[in-house]
Amino acid sequence: MASGQYERERELQREVARQIEGALPGVEVLALEFTGKERFCVYVDHPQGVDHALCVRVTEVLHPYLDKYSVEVSSPGFERPLRTKAHFERAVGRAVRLKTTTGRAHGAVVSAGDRTVQVQNGAEPIDIPYDQIVRANLIDEGTTG
Repeated sequence: MASGQYERERELQREVARQIEGALPGVEVLALEFTGKERFCVYVDHPQGVDHALCVRVTEVLHPYLDKYSVEVSSPGFERPLRTKAHFERAVGRAVRLKTTTGRAHGAVVSAGDRTVQVQNGAEPIDIPYDQIVRANLIDEGTTG
């Protein structure tokens, strides 16, 4: 993903999160990902879970964006998106896959610091700054090949 698109995605996520979280108390915007030139998906969560009715309410909040974008609203699913320190704190000990501005990594989350997440894959854990993370997801360990 080009850095310009990545920055647009981050900016749009902040904007959309403010609107959704302000209009629908309890709803957390986990991530926003461009899925096409004029399409994006918003991953949301709620303490009572995400059902179709909640997705419809989120879509209604995002109505102004429908002039410019095709909008999809989704629950986090098994491969939950991770973007913030709080997300990684909840994932300590779990396997994750990350795409950063400089490459890719995967491994188990060791710790979530103020500025970096520490991931172990091999002998030495590596520190990855949050601001370099383009995509990060839990790896669904429930499926076996």
